[in-house]
Amino acid sequence: MTISDFIGETTEYDKKLTLEEKKPKSWLKSVSAFANGKGGSLFFGVMNDDTLIGLKDVQTVSEKISETIKTKMDPIPPTDLEIYEEDEKQFIVLRVSSGIETPYYYVGDGNRIAFIRVGNESIPAGAIDLKRLVLRGSNKTYDSLSSLYPYEKYAFTKLRSVYRQRTGKELEEVDFISFGLVDENGMLTNAGALLADESPLRHSRLFCTRWNGLDKASGIMEALDDKEFSGSLIILLQGGEEFVKNNTKKRWKKVSDGRLEMPDIPERAALECIVNGLIHRDYLELGSEVHIDIFDDRMEIYSPGGMFDGSFVQNLDTDHVPSRRRNPVIADVFSRMNYMERRGSGFKKIKEDYHRAANYRPELEPEFYSDTTSFWVTLYNLNYNVPIDDLKQLLENEKTVVSEEKQLFGSEKTVVSEEKQLFERQLNELQLSELMKKKVLLLHEQFGNNLCFSRADIIKLTGTTSSPAGDLIKKMKKENLIIPVAGQGKGKYRFK
Repeated sequence: MTISDFIGETTEYDKKLTLEEKKPKSWLKSVSAFANGKGGSLFFGVMNDDTLIGLKDVQTVSEKISETIKTKMDPIPPTDLEIYEEDEKQFIVLRVSSGIETPYYYVGDGNRIAFIRVGNESIPAGAIDLKRLVLRGSNKTYDSLSSLYPYEKYAFTKLRSVYRQRTGKELEEVDFISFGLVDENGMLTNAGALLADESPLRHSRLFCTRWNGLDKASGIMEALDDKEFSGSLIILLQGGEEFVKNNTKKRWKKVSDGRLEMPDIPERAALECIVNGLIHRDYLELGSEVHIDIFDDRMEIYSPGGMFDGSFVQNLDTDHVPSRRRNPVIADVFSRMNYMERRGSGFKKIKEDYHRAANYRPELEPEFYSDTTSFWVTLYNLNYNVPIDDLKQLLENEKTVVSEEKQLFGSEKTVVSEEKQLFERQLNELQLSELMKKKVLLLHEQFGNNLCFSRADIIKLTGTTSSPAGDLIKKMKKENLIIPVAGQGKGKYRFK
């Protein structure tokens, strides 16, 4: 693999023309940020405009990089240093993996600073960021920490009632300990405090507003309805669900075996979004709360805290997002009550609920967006500006499409089966090890010939590390199995 190829497939990276020995902070801050985040790479010998200059003495530079990391970083982050050659020039690639002993500090000039990645910059971690890193480094989560609130002083009437209703079982005293809601000293964990009837954590609130029109701009009547909910997460969930039902409508049409309902917002999708907003929010973000904003043409749900792994959801294939939970104790309680599944399928379920709606159109696909501190979901109103006559025609078209889909389904299964068999035959003819063939086949089963994937997807799917994943991409390219995909971000490929 050339240095150009590697730059093209790496999403988190910095480029340095030379090693600045007298200013180690200039590049070690990126080492700290990568180790504290999703990982990344530093390229030495490359200008910011990707011009390949090269290094004069890569062996000496490599030794200085390794020595500086050992003396200026605490703890020492997981790194992998490699030398590449291209156009008779030599380069160094320093790969930094996501660490498990966070925070990783730069130590120098009388300072001890942990850095994080924001966009393409490495900046000093703030107080809240440090708390998150400390929790991660101690293998703990906010909701599992013990609070200062005794279990005996709080009631859980709402939780007990809903648990009985949705599971058919009683919530026993011993369950509070086994579920992680109470510690061995009889104190509530933060998860327990969030589920108490009168939650003592006041920043756990839900704000709901039905706006008049398509935005929040002030007018004669700015809002048609608004509610604020506080207390147990169960109260917030039920309050949010009821607010959505009261402020959206449902069309219906008689059919031969009953009636066909056509809600503005599919109910299951709305519930899934509210559940995710409450469960996966970042409770370290004080002074912020979950918001539900309903407009004429859409509903937006805002939740404090971006994706738990620091990625941006708009850059991901939401049908294949691995499950990583910021608040696993709370998530486990809600999954026991069948509000959510233990595996990460929320995005896919939301989209599938829309796809099943009789009045769905592709331009109304749910949208997901996140940054480092926030997460938004936009659910579009399926009935907005759709005349009744157009809706009738849409339903007739839907019947035709469903009928054709049933006929095609059988043949599609046959095509997929034949495609898989053909790929296996081609793979067996290649000069690859059996382990390599298994990894390639696993990738093909997951992504097929149409979906694109990256080095990060290979790492997650095969459980390997960055370097072997890069070798796998290199060998698949050499065997002409994959091709680069443009317009999907750097380092994306698909099978030919």
